[in-house]
Amino acid sequence: MAADEPQISVVIPCLDEEEAVGAVVDQAWRGIEASGRDGEVIVVDNGSSDQSAEVAAAHGATVVEEPRRGYGSAYLTGLAHARGEYVVMGDADGTYPLDALARFVDTLEEGNDLVLGSRFDGAIHAGAMPWSHRWIGNPILTGMLNVMFGLRVSDAHCGMRAVRRDTLPVLDLHSTGMEFASEMVFKASRRGLRVAEIPIDYFPRTGDSKLSRFSDAWRHVRFMLLYSPSWLFFLPGVTLLLLGLGGMLVLATGPVDVFGRTWQIHTMLAFVAATLIGAQVVQIGVFARTYALTHFGERDRLLERLRGRIRLEHGVLGGLAMLAVGIAVLLAIFVGWARGGFGALGHEYATALAFTLVGLGVQVVFGSFFIGLLTMRARAEERQPARESARVG
Repeated sequence: MAADEPQISVVIPCLDEEEAVGAVVDQAWRGIEASGRDGEVIVVDNGSSDQSAEVAAAHGATVVEEPRRGYGSAYLTGLAHARGEYVVMGDADGTYPLDALARFVDTLEEGNDLVLGSRFDGAIHAGAMPWSHRWIGNPILTGMLNVMFGLRVSDAHCGMRAVRRDTLPVLDLHSTGMEFASEMVFKASRRGLRVAEIPIDYFPRTGDSKLSRFSDAWRHVRFMLLYSPSWLFFLPGVTLLLLGLGGMLVLATGPVDVFGRTWQIHTMLAFVAATLIGAQVVQIGVFARTYALTHFGERDRLLERLRGRIRLEHGVLGGLAMLAVGIAVLLAIFVGWARGGFGALGHEYATALAFTLVGLGVQVVFGSFFIGLLTMRARAEERQPARESARVG
C-alpha cells in the first residue's frame, strides 16, 4: 500500500440528503479518528437536485458524481474510487452510527472479509423503521436469502457494512439497484469469504425516504431467484416432472379409479404435459447453472463433479435411446392398427406415453448439444495451460 493511501475509506451514496449529509460526514470523520487510523470520506452524489454535494464537500468529503441513478450504481462508483485497505459503507440519511465504524474495521483485521451491521440484534430506535419493514419485509427477504444461499445472517440488507478492498475483485459486484446489498452478501458466502455481523443502533432518518417499498422488494426477490436456479428452476421443474411421470405410469395400461373417480385419457394428457414442461424447466436450470459455472466463475460442486464423468455423447446417446423406445412403441401401435384394417385406433394411453418419450428424447439430444456449446469456452481454457506447458517443456 502506497504511503499516501488511507487505511479506511468511508463510502456514502447520496441523493438529495442536504439536511443530513453534513452530519453524517462528520460522524464518519469521528469514527476514523476513534479507530486510530487515517482515512478518507467519499460521498457519491447520485444526481441530487439540492445542495448535498456542496454540503458534503464543505465537511471535508471527497465528492464523486454518478449520474446513473441507483443504490448499486452509486456504490460501484464509490468503491472504484476508494483507496483504503478497509472500506466502510453507510447511508447519508443519518440512520447508521458511522462514528462507531472502528468495530467494523477491527473485525476485518481479525480475519473477516465482510462485516455486516445487524439492526435486529442491536437497537432499532422508535420511528426508525416502519412496522411492515421490521416485521414483514426485512425478515422475509433475509430469510429467503438464508434459505436459498445457505447463509446464517440476521440482517442481510443492513446499509452499514465493511469489506476488505482486496476482496472486491473476488465479489465481482454488478447490481445497480437496491439488490446490490443482497449480491454482496450471497457472493461473499458463495466464494468462501468470512462474513461476520455486529449489532448496531438504527436511528430515524433525516428527510424523506427514497425507498420504493414494493418495487425494491421485488428487485431483491427477482435477483435472488435469478441467482438461484435450484429454487427458480429445479424445485418446480422436478416437482412437475415426478408428478407427470408417476401419473403416466399409473395410467399407462388404461383408465384407473382413484378416490371413486375414473381417471381417463384426459388425465393422462395432463400428466404428459406436466412431464414435458417439468423436463424443460429442469433443462433450463441445468443451462443456467452451466452458464454461471463457465462464464461467471461461479462454483457448482455437482456440475464440477459431473463434468468429468458425463460428456455430450452420453447425453446424446441417452436422448436417442428414449427417442428409439418411443418410436418403437409408435411403430408397434401402427403395425397393429394396419393389421386390423385401419379401423378404430386404440392404445390411446400407450400412444401418449410413446410420444412423451419422443419429446423427452428430442429435448435431451438438443439440450446436450447446447450444454456442449456452453462448455466449449471452459474446455478450451482447460486445454490452454497444457499446451503452454508443453511449449515450455
